[in-house]
Amino acid sequence: MHDIQNETDSRGIEIDDVGISSLRYPLCFEDGHLRQESIAEIEVTVRLQRDRRGTHMSRMVALAHKHLRRFDPRKLPHALKVGADLLDAPAIAVTIDVSLSTTVVAPASGEESCRVHDVSFEGRWVDGDTTVTTSVTTEVTSLCPCSKAISDYGAHNQRSRVKLSVTGGGDNPYPFSVQEAIRLLEGCASAPVVPLVKRPDERVLTMQAYDHPVFVEDMARDISQACRERGLIHAVRVRNLESIHSHDAVAYISG
Repeated sequence: MHDIQNETDSRGIEIDDVGISSLRYPLCFEDGHLRQESIAEIEVTVRLQRDRRGTHMSRMVALAHKHLRRFDPRKLPHALKVGADLLDAPAIAVTIDVSLSTTVVAPASGEESCRVHDVSFEGRWVDGDTTVTTSVTTEVTSLCPCSKAISDYGAHNQRSRVKLSVTGGGDNPYPFSVQEAIRLLEGCASAPVVPLVKRPDERVLTMQAYDHPVFVEDMARDISQACRERGLIHAVRVRNLESIHSHDAVAYISG
């Protein structure tokens, strides 16, 4: 059968990225710290040479099926190299978006519940060089230092969505695990978010937040400082879902 997409293209225009997106696929995540089954959303693209009419998108699904279903981010560079060879491409990119959960223990009652975190892995192989960026987004509690300082009692607080992206490559594509990222993000907040709380837990969490007020700027700087101390290439995004304003407060650092 004639392979039309494998024909020569005469326009002489290289395509930066072409491939498949929004492929929902079962995945077993394993990084040496956390093991969990989930459903991932996967994107696979390649750089298409100027003389190629099309790429082989069915091979991208085959790559996901054979090399990404049991997913260890430390092994993503190998999967990228396999994909580049399979697709005869000078560059390949794979993005895996997945929801992972961790167990949370309430501070007073000891009740257990689960929190879900949005995690993304973006790997790129270009002419033999590999980079992998791991992004973890979770929710924490923040309490406004200004509100605490000017109020006779109480202070406004809210949930905050914080995202930490760490980039690795070479022999160390995964320098900071998902669980380490979650602990760092929670440690820079006023208090954690706990799905299941009893009244004694609510008391502890409320007072913990009151004793540790942080602006959105404080959280972004504290997270970035902790990454710099570890020598991590990173980016931070913090969004306070403000409780008394009609807007959100945001802070971004790329460092």
